[in-house]
Amino acid sequence: MKIDSEKFRVRPDGAIKLNELPTRIAPFYDSKKNYSAILQQHVSQLSDLQQLLYSSNHYALLLIFQGMDAAGKDGAIRHVMSGINPQGCDVSSFKQPSANELEHDFLWRATRRLPERGRIGIFNRSYYEEVLVTRVHPELLDNEGLARELRYDKNLWHQRYRSIIDLERHLHDNGTRTIKIFLHLSYEEQRKRFIERIDEPDKNWKFSLSDIHERKYWKKYIAAFENCLNTTSATHAPWFAVPADDKENARLIVSTIVLDTLKSLKMSYPKTTAKRRAELQAIRKQLKK
Repeated sequence: MKIDSEKFRVRPDGAIKLNELPTRIAPFYDSKKNYSAILQQHVSQLSDLQQLLYSSNHYALLLIFQGMDAAGKDGAIRHVMSGINPQGCDVSSFKQPSANELEHDFLWRATRRLPERGRIGIFNRSYYEEVLVTRVHPELLDNEGLARELRYDKNLWHQRYRSIIDLERHLHDNGTRTIKIFLHLSYEEQRKRFIERIDEPDKNWKFSLSDIHERKYWKKYIAAFENCLNTTSATHAPWFAVPADDKENARLIVSTIVLDTLKSLKMSYPKTTAKRRAELQAIRKQLKK
């Protein structure tokens, strides 16, 4: 079954309601074996396209993953990007800001990790945390050293959205394509995954008491995500809301989104000039001797 990535795109200036969007849909695979085969096919294509991206050296790709705790961000990155050459890819995880990071503007720590041309940058969480977690817990702004007139400006969130939109427009105009994935998890599925992390010893490390604490703010997070997606999804930097209750299905959708994005770029391997071909042939003759 063909996956149409456009069905998951959040339209610019849209008005999506996350409570009305499904967190689980009919699978694009009919068995675990079939899932593995499809994913491997996608991974192989991604590997080829990444090599082309690196060789052509005109574009960079930035993939941003956001979602509730246990939404599957780590797993999606690990499985979908498993065939990518590590030399052409960087993964950055953004957790609680350090003391040094808090001394800078809210975009600083992420912009330092933006991918170079020819490379893929993956953000596990991102600068969007500053309009999500910080919006749910505005007391965190007290740690950011903002002047009082900035800290209590009624337009604070609008200004941060504008800064993000301007950054992503700037990146697009300079060759970086930004794709933003929101893994849409249900409240019940998160509960099941938390229990699984407790019951399985090799997953205990994934669980934190803060996960349960944040679960209490579920409705506030949904409202923050909803506002964020509707405000910052753009033609040049779209959001994709991916149903995440079925991890395997989500990975197939994510890999399709990345594939479609790379295929849309006008890329080609550098052409060899006549002079260069002559040089190579001369070297070849020497090697044959």
